[in-house]
Amino acid sequence: MLLVDIYRKIKFCIGADRIGPDIPFTHWMLHYQNRMLKLCRKKFRKFSDTAQFRAGAYAVGCSKIEIGKRVIIRPNTMLFGDTVIEMDCSIRIEDDVMIGAGVHIYVNNHKFDDPVVSLIDQGYYPDEAVTLKKGCWIGANAIILPGVTIGENSVIGAGSIVTKSIPDRVVAVGSPAKIIRNIKNEV
Repeated sequence: MLLVDIYRKIKFCIGADRIGPDIPFTHWMLHYQNRMLKLCRKKFRKFSDTAQFRAGAYAVGCSKIEIGKRVIIRPNTMLFGDTVIEMDCSIRIEDDVMIGAGVHIYVNNHKFDDPVVSLIDQGYYPDEAVTLKKGCWIGANAIILPGVTIGENSVIGAGSIVTKSIPDRVVAVGSPAKIIRNIKNEV
């Protein structure tokens, strides 16, 4: 039975639409640049040759996540993409996006509308795509919730919880994240 269980675990790890520490038979590849690129190109919908997915990071629904040029997914970052057939691309991270360690991005949320039904039995709201536009910076341990778009060259402060979309060229911080200043285009 032990050999059958090991075989099943290996088969699951290789075929799973996810990458992370709980997938040990592929996670080791993230420690080596060439292996990481090969694994990520296979798993993700789009993965640039100049992107990196570091060991310790976690992604679910990889086949519906796009990661652009010069993006680094750092340890303890979690990308929770779409795992059903609802959308083609659930998380889009455009070129030159900086993401701090421990950032969480979610495309769905539990339902909690019915006060009579136990929360665990209410299911989920429909998935909503998340987009991080070119050049934005997401500070460490920020949380991006479903349906949010972070504007081009905008900054999200460390530890912020982003519940609504943020426009281009602003700084937003807090829980929930609020815009505290504009980033002006100096000529």
